[in-house]
Amino acid sequence: MKFTNNLGMLLLAIWLIVTGLIALLGLSFSGLPIIMAILAIAAGVLILMGR
Repeated sequence: MKFTNNLGMLLLAIWLIVTGLIALLGLSFSGLPIIMAILAIAAGVLILMGR
């Protein structure tokens, strides 16, 4: 299995997987929305920068 060298795409993949697990398993804790927002912003910025 080959992983991408693009950090932005890797962060996006992690965000999508975690978002799916949250919805599927009903995961929740107090800092979750902040962590997910930071992960989404970081992925978006890195994708726009082409990294």
